[in-house]
Order: sequence, then C-alpha cells, then structure tokens
Amino acid sequence: MSRQVAVYVGDSLKRYGFGPGHPLNQQRLGAFWQAMQRSGFDQQVIVCEPVQAEQQIIERFHEHDYVERVKAQSRLGSGFLDYGDTPAFPGIYEAAATVVGCAVDATEKILAGTYQRAFVPIGGLHHARRDTAAGFCVFNDCGVVIETLLKHHQLTRIAYVDIDAHHGDGVFYAFEAEPALYFADVHEDGRYLYPGTGSAAEIGQGIAKGTKLNIPLPPYAKNEDFKQVWNFVENFIVQAEPEFIIFQCGADSLAGDPITHLKYTFEAHAHAAQRLCALADRYCAGKILGLGGGGYNPENLATAWTAVVAAFLG
Repeated sequence: MSRQVAVYVGDSLKRYGFGPGHPLNQQRLGAFWQAMQRSGFDQQVIVCEPVQAEQQIIERFHEHDYVERVKAQSRLGSGFLDYGDTPAFPGIYEAAATVVGCAVDATEKILAGTYQRAFVPIGGLHHARRDTAAGFCVFNDCGVVIETLLKHHQLTRIAYVDIDAHHGDGVFYAFEAEPALYFADVHEDGRYLYPGTGSAAEIGQGIAKGTKLNIPLPPYAKNEDFKQVWNFVENFIVQAEPEFIIFQCGADSLAGDPITHLKYTFEAHAHAAQRLCALADRYCAGKILGLGGGGYNPENLATAWTAVVAAFLG
C-alpha cells in the first residue's frame, strides 16, 4: 500500500461557502492551499480533483425529500436551508454534493489502497441532520462516509474523532445507538456555544452505550487542557481497535477565531493528528481520513490544517 497522502483541491470544492459577509466563505480553501505552497507540502502530496457525489450516495445518509428540497432551493438561489445560519445560493446543491463526493472518493481510495491517508479541507460538515441543514452544513459528508463504511464495506469498528470547537451533533445523534461507531468529540462546552449539546453524560444509547465519548471544555481552554483530555480520547480509540479512522479537525478551536472561545494553537491539531496516525498504523494499516471542519480565521485554519497534513505525511 502506498503511504502517499492525497489532498482534494479545486474550484468546485472552493465554491462551498456563503459569501464574503458569512463566517464560512469561499476564501477558506485558498488560504489553506497558499500555506501548503509556502511550506512546500503541496509538492509532497497527491493533488486530487474534486468529485461531485451522485444523489444516491448523498441519500446513504440524508432523506430523499430533504435532498430534493436542497436541489429546488439551489435552483431558486434564495432562502434558508435551516433556521437562518445556512442560506441557499445558486449552485449550492452542486457545491455541497462535491464536499460529499470528495469525502467518499477519498474513503474508497483509502480502502482500495490507492493511498493511505487523505485530507479534504472543505469537509467535516458535522451539524447537518438527515432531514435538514444546520450550522453552515448542508450535507453531512461525515455521516455519508460512516454509512458507506457500515453498509457498503461492512466495517464493524469505525472511529470518528472530532476536535472542532462545536459539538458534532449531526453525527452524534444520527449514530447514537450504532455500536459500530466509536465517537470521540472534544469541544467547547455547549452551555457557551452552538449547538448546546455534547455533555459528558451523552455516551450512547442501548447496545451502543459506552461507544460514545463527549468531552466538553470550558471557554478559553488552551493546549495544555486539550492535551490533558486527549489521553482519554486515545485510550478510548485503543479500546475500539478501529478498522478506519475519521478525523474532523475543525480549526475554530484556535485562539482568535471570531465565533468561538477556545484558545488552542495549531500544535493541538498537530498533536492529535500525529497520535491518530500512530493509532491508524497500529490498528488499521494506516487508514485515516481527515476532514477540515470549521475555522473562520483564515490564518488559523491554514496553519492548523497544514499541520495535520504534515502529520499525515509523517
């Protein structure tokens, strides 16, 4: 198996964004790629063209009626897909389908051994529910990947690790009762930040009880706080012995993000990525998929995501 790392970059992926006045705008991919070029890592990765998912792939996670509504509002080009965070624009269906397509394409190629690790910077849209958009997220690419691994590849131990400042509620509640998904999420306490969920008491339902780990941190938590609780995440993943790891590495947990309160530096992301790669090598032949997630300070996301790619390269 090749140990090369794939990174998905291109104009059709860049289009997932909501305009210059919105926190999640279309400048984010460019900021990341410029940092990759400055570091020289752009020459060390496999640059992959974006792929748009077909509707039936999106519907592995999302309800058909909701997908049809997104298509209709994409043609109309106005209105909101949720209660006010996620506006429609002309072509939003194609842009969101491309986020899903890149994540699924990366997953399939990792499983096929084409490359060992992959990073999709505009991905990790972890708030979208099966029947609605939420929190800037139209389609939940994380959820589609998980359903693909469960239903199409019959994996029985999948690790999903999320260090975005916001709790990954769209993933958590969709798979709260799914014992095959080991979910670990370190986030800002929901009492102070959207979406208000992810308490430490939420550990899964039914036969999945104990396969979910939520670690809320107080506002202004720093690298040392993150590294202290990271030990719990790592022990949790060791117990799972996963066949595949998904890493949602939202950069909105870095100091200076305009809509969150955590105070990490990029070193927290580097540490998490390095440790997850070691666990991937130990348990699942290195198979790890990175998804960019949030991050609304361009310099922050550029340094954090580049640090993740550096760890993936080893």
